[in-house]
Amino acid sequence: MKSSSFFYKTLITATAIISSIGLQSCLDDDDNNNYYYNRYPKALVTVKSSIDETFFLQLDDSTTLLPVNLSASPYGDKEVRALVNYEEVDKPSGIYNKAIQINWIDSILTKSIAPDLGDDNDKVYGTDPVEIVKDWVTIAEDGYLTLRFRTLWGGNRKPHFVNLLLGQDPENPYEVEFRHHAYGDIYGEKADALVAFKLDGLPDTKGKTVKLKLKWQSFNGEKSVEFDYCTRRSVNPQSSAITTVRSNFKMK
Repeated sequence: MKSSSFFYKTLITATAIISSIGLQSCLDDDDNNNYYYNRYPKALVTVKSSIDETFFLQLDDSTTLLPVNLSASPYGDKEVRALVNYEEVDKPSGIYNKAIQINWIDSILTKSIAPDLGDDNDKVYGTDPVEIVKDWVTIAEDGYLTLRFRTLWGGNRKPHFVNLLLGQDPENPYEVEFRHHAYGDIYGEKADALVAFKLDGLPDTKGKTVKLKLKWQSFNGEKSVEFDYCTRRSVNPQSSAITTVRSNFKMK
């Protein structure tokens, strides 16, 4: 799956979409509406499996979705963040909030917080700049920090290395730092990618909502932003496994 490149692919295919409008004229209005509606993600979710191996989606901190047209997760027993296009259907959902039909689902690179390597952090995790994009997919929810970020992508075939580190402020345990290592691939054009980090390395907020501070090195120096964050509640027992899923923009 290649969700991290979705926004970039949308831009570069815009001309083709416009050119194809004439070819779509033979379709009725409903067909046209469905065609364009189904192209775009409707939600950002966490793909999970319950203790009885039921495949479901976590829409937000309290809403669960039961896919009725897929009997198993396309990612096996791995838990990942994903973009999804779906429709609600009038079918039994059991213990889940809503029954849905998935039109398509596209996984996002999903990682844990990286270990602190001390003096080797810069060497291993890099200090190459990015911009964090203010967008509906840049959010802290369901125990994850999902980020849409913008940086330079060139012709270097070596994957960019992106990570989240715990902050160094002893008075703020809810501070994290985004790191990017481009391995010299810094002379191309700016484009966007998505990545999600599981925040189980942070202290339990015990049901309270706190401010999660994210720091990063931008093209104009160090920046930071705060998110509302609450430790993930256990909605249903699920697998704790995490997978890293590559995008068209090579990342690891």
